Amino acid sequence: MENVKESPEIPERAGTPGGGPGAADAAGVTSRAAVESDIPALVELVESAYRGDSSRAGWTTEADILEGQRTDPEGVAAVVKDPDSRLLVFERAGEDGIAACCQLEHRGTHAYFGMFAVRPTLQGAGLGKVVLAEAERAARAEWGATEMQMTVILQREDLIAWYVRRGYTRTGELTPFPYGDERFGIPQRDDLAFELLVKRLG
Repeated sequence: MENVKESPEIPERAGTPGGGPGAADAAGVTSRAAVESDIPALVELVESAYRGDSSRAGWTTEADILEGQRTDPEGVAAVVKDPDSRLLVFERAGEDGIAACCQLEHRGTHAYFGMFAVRPTLQGAGLGKVVLAEAERAARAEWGATEMQMTVILQREDLIAWYVRRGYTRTGELTPFPYGDERFGIPQRDDLAFELLVKRLG
């Protein structure tokens, strides 16, 4: 899955931000705020979901359009320490390790969704839907956000379609890919761009 402000989609707590039951709990998944000791595992998770041969075990791989890194320890640490961001970690009952993660960033009346990654071997089983639903719920509960925004690589039509099925609207508003900045990867084509997707939060 896409997004992350470590890239221009850049470019992703137990239950509720305050610790009560939430959307994640209903699926046997718990969520919590990331801490600094999680950073190495989070970098590994994001890289495994989007880059290299390991990412091909899932459907979110970007290996055919981008080489190099997707994030780095400094980028993840910046999100963990940012008072206007929440980096949520998702773990499955009875299993070790981080199963998924996402970033929420408070931007006035809306929230930005990014750094969304699900371990490749767990993709396709509904965990991504649980993560997205919990992120939307947390953005409303903690910040009173009325809209979620994200940016997705325009050429990832399958991923955009996944978000559209979950209520997101394509705006047609494009942001250029940061060519020449290898923090965001090494493009394998010259036409990459990000499209803004939005969803009203009821």
